[in-house]
Amino acid sequence: MRNHSENARGSQGSQGSRDAVITRAESRHLAVASASLGPWGAAAAVGAVGGLVSLAIGSVAEGFGTVAAAGAGSVALMLFFLVGGAGAALGGGRTERADRRIQRWARAHPWRVASVPAALMLLSDVVVRQVVTSEPLFTSVWDGLWRGVVVAGVVGLVGKVGRGWGR
Repeated sequence: MRNHSENARGSQGSQGSRDAVITRAESRHLAVASASLGPWGAAAAVGAVGGLVSLAIGSVAEGFGTVAAAGAGSVALMLFFLVGGAGAALGGGRTERADRRIQRWARAHPWRVASVPAALMLLSDVVVRQVVTSEPLFTSVWDGLWRGVVVAGVVGLVGKVGRGWGR
């Protein structure tokens, strides 16, 4: 009885490398590579504008302070990862041969692509909240976690629904 990887190697001869088994480590590398294809410059602009608007609203509503600054930072990060991640999940915009393969993989695996900006959202939000505010670590992790789940959900859904558009 052959194991899964031997079955994949045996089928490669007739069908090419499309049936090759991708390990978990390779899948993580592909997710990160596909996330790098996102429109991160535009995402930075959207995040900066959203963060400044949030800071202005928070300053008017609560007064300028660490709470308003942390909230604005969280909004900026969320918008940054939503725009960049959604663009990556849709396959990015580059046309080089290697990039096209990564784009195809990203369109076929939108939830794996979504996990990268979601994890980065969680980590960066926790860091911002711990540096800017004096809130407890658990509160920072909780806030970062739900924001990461929102990013994963939106980016994954955009990739899932929009994957037919890029073909």
